[in-house]
Amino acid sequence: MHIVVLGAAAGGGYPQWNCNTPGSRRAWRQEPGHKRRSQASIAVSADGERWLLINASPDFRQQVLAIPRLWPQRGLRHSPIEAVLLTSGEIDHIAGLLSMRERQRFDLWASARVLQLLRDNAIFDALDPEYVTRRALTLDAPLDVAGLDAPLGLRVTAFSVPGKVPLFMESRSGGDLAGSAEETVGLEISDGSQRCFYIPGCAAMTPALRERLRGAALVFFDGTLWRDDELIRAEVGRKTGARMGHMNILGQGEGDAGGTLAAFADLDVQRKLFIHLNTTNPVLDEASPERAHVAARGWEVAEDGMEITL
Repeated sequence: MHIVVLGAAAGGGYPQWNCNTPGSRRAWRQEPGHKRRSQASIAVSADGERWLLINASPDFRQQVLAIPRLWPQRGLRHSPIEAVLLTSGEIDHIAGLLSMRERQRFDLWASARVLQLLRDNAIFDALDPEYVTRRALTLDAPLDVAGLDAPLGLRVTAFSVPGKVPLFMESRSGGDLAGSAEETVGLEISDGSQRCFYIPGCAAMTPALRERLRGAALVFFDGTLWRDDELIRAEVGRKTGARMGHMNILGQGEGDAGGTLAAFADLDVQRKLFIHLNTTNPVLDEASPERAHVAARGWEVAEDGMEITL
């Protein structure tokens, strides 16, 4: 299985367009150890030629430009991306669909809830149904992803993880920010011999999720914030990570308890990468003590252009 990280940052990228915090300033200046990152997305392939895109970020076009294997390969119109799958209806996961409207064939997979959000917003009708077929995921049901002319050789199982409604739907949620079980999903992806997990948003580690991940070869996991009150401490926001539907890496107080590091400590995952990193997260600084802290616990920090073969 071939995996390419197209983008590793949370909504807005790193640095966000209007962020002037110390870490973002260093990224603006492209100082050593402060790699810029676009918004989170990966591409997965069983054969290295035909690809499944996981989430269509607003940075989709620049991400494709940076990965030659995703460029058109033949004819006058072509893309190696033969299917797209969405893990939520958040803007940073769906806005890139608007850059995929040029009458290119692909299947678009998402939960019934996310497909409804797309139907409710007429701008997504720009995706011509003659070329783009929208298909509903059934949670906990393995899906053999079809390509244009043959299966892609990837089996994907989508499963519910704790999350929340998209930001743009909060005012219409009636106060139920958690929404339905289909608001946020994680993915198990297999090529028949290896499996990995992609979970860019997760509000809590549940017993069921622990058992899914135990012993996995590779997990990409929500790394949005270092600590729950990060935005408040940085004086750039008023929401906690919990309010935004994300676990924090560190845990409560100054220790690991209650955070992602502690949640994964006994799961025996072979390779663990944080993805969907907010522009304020100190682990983005390669020389920071926070980066050293996660590395000492066996974690990597995903970056744009990273390639992994299982």
